[in-house]
Amino acid sequence: GDILVGKVTPKGVTELTAEERLLHAIFGEKAREVRDTSLRVPHGAGGIVLDVKVFNREEGDDTLSPGVNQLVRVYIVQKRKIHVGDKMCGRHGNKGVISKIVPEEDMPYLPDGRPIDIMLNPLGVPSRMNIGQVLELHLGMAAKNLGIHVASPVFDGANDDDVWSTIEEAGMARDGKTVLYDGRTGEPFDNRISVGVMYMLKLAHMVDDKLHARSTGPYSLVTQQPLGGKAQFGGQRFGEMEVWALEAYGAAYTLQEILTYKSDDTVGRVKTYESIVKG
Repeated sequence: GDILVGKVTPKGVTELTAEERLLHAIFGEKAREVRDTSLRVPHGAGGIVLDVKVFNREEGDDTLSPGVNQLVRVYIVQKRKIHVGDKMCGRHGNKGVISKIVPEEDMPYLPDGRPIDIMLNPLGVPSRMNIGQVLELHLGMAAKNLGIHVASPVFDGANDDDVWSTIEEAGMARDGKTVLYDGRTGEPFDNRISVGVMYMLKLAHMVDDKLHARSTGPYSLVTQQPLGGKAQFGGQRFGEMEVWALEAYGAAYTLQEILTYKSDDTVGRVKTYESIVKG
């Protein structure tokens, strides 16, 4: 709740309270004519102020929208450790969320004892057909072993022959795969596994920002159903397919409350609320 930008706006005459109007009538003094509308840190947020930028129309800033004369932007930076539910991606549209984090000693390790950093699910490759990620893996490993840097621009990068010849030059196995050992048992896995060096990015979709819960909240005036989305403090959408799942399971009463009392049955909603409050 710290103040980022101090700001006051003048009060209209209508906004004066009865006490302020009385004081004004008796003493003829001007009551406080401004109210505090400072920009504060949003609830649940925080961090270190990285930068403050001020945009002025007088200084010829074209970026301001019509009717805005001055704009202040305060950039707050947060350091967050990566954890389960956070989203990452490579350079080939191979995005995904982290499903498990284990201690370094439990990670699978190479024959020379080096543990790997990340394991990707192989099922993410065939259906999406982005084979570039596998080639990047092999080429990255070969480049690391040779101690060189490889530039592979889009549409003008290394082709298959370049990749395999570099692998051979680096003294790696022809298939680019290696034996991995289970970090917990020390036994080798059944099949040889592709291990290599690859660029990974952390995306801005973090699970902390997506976490959302609601008991009751605002309802749409038109449909009388709960609003949607975290920003509106809305409910979770229970779609057609989710309904089928509960129907197949036979959860009739759960379905009834989701589709009526918790949705657009206004009478039932009020009755439910009363029974909770009054007992």
